[in-house]
Parts: sequence; structure tokens; C-alpha cells
Amino acid sequence: MNENPSGSSQGLRAAFAAVTTLFFAWGFITSMIDPLIPSVRTIFNLSYRESMLTQFAFFMSYGIVSLPGAAFVARAGYGRSILIALVAMILGCLFIPVATALQRFELLLVALFVIGSGITVLQLAANPLAAVLGSPERSHFRLTFSQAFNSLGTVLGPFLGSMLMLRGGVFESKAAAMTAAGREASLRSIDTSFMWIVGMITVLAVFIWRFAPRLNRTAPPPAPAHDSVFHALQSRWALLGAGAIFLYVGAEVSIGSVMINFLHQPDVLDVDFETAGRLLSRYWFCAMVGRFVGSALLMRLRATSLLATAAAVAAVLCLSVNQGAGMVAAVCAIAVGLFNSIMFPTIFTLTLERSSASAAATSGLLCMAIIGGAVLPWATGYIADAAGLHAAFLLPMVAYAAISVFAMTAAKARVAGVGRAAGAGQTAH
Repeated sequence: MNENPSGSSQGLRAAFAAVTTLFFAWGFITSMIDPLIPSVRTIFNLSYRESMLTQFAFFMSYGIVSLPGAAFVARAGYGRSILIALVAMILGCLFIPVATALQRFELLLVALFVIGSGITVLQLAANPLAAVLGSPERSHFRLTFSQAFNSLGTVLGPFLGSMLMLRGGVFESKAAAMTAAGREASLRSIDTSFMWIVGMITVLAVFIWRFAPRLNRTAPPPAPAHDSVFHALQSRWALLGAGAIFLYVGAEVSIGSVMINFLHQPDVLDVDFETAGRLLSRYWFCAMVGRFVGSALLMRLRATSLLATAAAVAAVLCLSVNQGAGMVAAVCAIAVGLFNSIMFPTIFTLTLERSSASAAATSGLLCMAIIGGAVLPWATGYIADAAGLHAAFLLPMVAYAAISVFAMTAAKARVAGVGRAAGAGQTAH
């Protein structure tokens, strides 16, 4: 036992600060995919559906890597798991220039899957670490604080990504978009963006490497991954919650994925792609602000009521985007972010409280359901190709309506109480 409480407290704070930087990193990298979509769509002359394969490749990792990733974290420990995840992300980013040099979109998708796999393992290790690095009674505060930095990353990612990827090259003029030189310039801009990410991750890896022994000393060892997620398939509420997470992540990512192209449309704002990308940051900024406002409201209102209202308003906003044009449609699209803010953690905790399966099994299933970020954007792109970007908002509208029904159903359900203590183990998104 450490006989120096002050030193132990300082060690915990330092370790928590190191972990919090990881939340920022994966928020930043995840949101960088949004400006990448219009970039590859123009460079490779893709349809909306084809360009959405970028999100498909990235988020598919949650469905494939979550289970083996959890077993790996339990076996390797927090510090080693985080370092290996960061190295995998660096390798994925370094593969981007190979894909662009060969001008092969499918190789770019492979790189994104590798990066997404590293982020999946990173989340599996960092979320429980944020909860346990300190006193139990302040675990929710630590998670909220760390998730605020995750949100900050999602705000800065598309802002900087748009400046790098959506300026010059194929975006300089229609004539440039048709030339090999224009495509080459934009491909190099993609390389530059991901090399900046390599630099950031490398600094983080060195930082975490220095703190890895302290993480392993101050945090309890990871729980064995023996509780199969398949147990959760026997729980009605675990399945309903997984469906709600699937729809929420899919809707949020779908809107972020089409936003730049949507704001660029002549009947919306008719701005250039770089400006539209900077405006996309406001969508994620609304989500960041909403997390703080939502946290305060959850102290006074029932979680089921707040979730039902937020999802219903988001559905109405999507309908307004579908029916509107100009500034009204743009504001409604960006405002959806404000109502997205409380959905993920609220769905997560409501499900844990009502699931008849263990918290570990239920949490595993809910994390796998993040694969909705792969499926719904692809379907949204299909709708955009067939009926236009205004019509593409109808799929998120249906998803939010279903989440509102989930919340109203949860309000009438009996709380099982199985997962109450494990709420701090939820993932950040």
C-alpha cells in the first residue's frame, strides 16, 4: 500500500490527465472522417453511397474488434493495450500515403479500418480507466470531464481537416477537378492531414509510455472478459438498448457525413467546401454544449423524459431539413447536434438499469451496436444518390423517432438494477 496519500493522489491525477488526452485524440480523429468524405468523393469521382464506405470501414471495426479487443485488454493490461492501440493507429495513418500514391480508394478503406480498430481498443481501455482513477463517488464527474475533451476533439477535427483537405487541388475550380494535377494536390492534402495525426498520436504514445507503469500501479487490473456478450442476447432490454445505440450512432454519423455536401448545395448555403467544413464544427460544438446542459437537466428531469423529448425534437429538425431550404434548413441540420448530446450516455444507462443480463455482457453488446455508424451512413448515401441530400435526412428522422419510442417504453419498464454500478464503464461517443 502507498503510505504517501499526497503522492498517491498526485499520481492518480497525473494518470487521469494522461488518459483524458486519449479521449481528445479519438474524438479528433473520428470527426476528421467527415471532411475526408467530400474529398475522396471528388477525387475518385464517387457516388454518395460509395463515399460513405469511408465511415463503413471505420465504424465496422466496432462490430469486429470489440470482443477480441476486450479480451486483449483483460490479458495485456491497460498500459500495454493503450500503447499497442496507438501504434496500430499510427500504422493505419502511415498506410494512407501508400493508398493515395497508388490512387486506390479500397486501400484507403483498409487504412481507415486499422485506425478504427486501434480507436476501438483505445476506448475499451480508456473508458474504465477514467472511471477508476480516483474516488468511486467522483467517477461520473471524471467520465463527464473526459467526454468533454472528446467533444472538443470532435469540434476541432472537422475544422482543421477542412482547412487541410478541402482547400486547393480539386476544390480550386471545376477545371482543376478534372486534371491529374488537381487530384494529385488533393491526395497530398489528405496525406498531410494524416501525417499531422501521426505526429499527435506519437506525442501521445510517448506520454502514455512514460505513464504506463503508473497506470498499472494506480488502477485495478482489468476485469476478466469471461462474461460473454451472447448472454445479453437473451435479455429483451439489452437488445432494445443495442437497437437504440445502433440507430443513434448511425443517425449522428450520417448527418455529420453529409453535412458538408449539404451546406455546399446551391439551395442551402451555396458555400465552398472549406467553409461548409468549418460550419460542420458547429454541429459538433452544439453536441459539446448540449452535454453540459443535458447533465444539468438530468439532475432535475427524468432521464426517460429528457431522452424522449430530445429524440423527438431531433426528428422534427430532420423533417424540417427535408422540407426546408436555405438558412432555415442549414440551422435545423446543425441544431440536431444539440439534441444528440445526451442520447448515447442516457440510452446506455437506461439499458444497463433494465437489462436482465450482467452489466459486462450488456455493455459489450451496446459497444458492438456502435456499428450503426457503419451501416446507416451507407444507407443514407444510397438515399442521397436516389433522391437528393434533403431526402437523406429522412433516415435519421426515422431513427430519432424510434429512439423516442424506446425512451417512452423505458419509462414504463421495471428497473432491474443489475447494471447500476457499472454505469461508469460506459464508452464515450
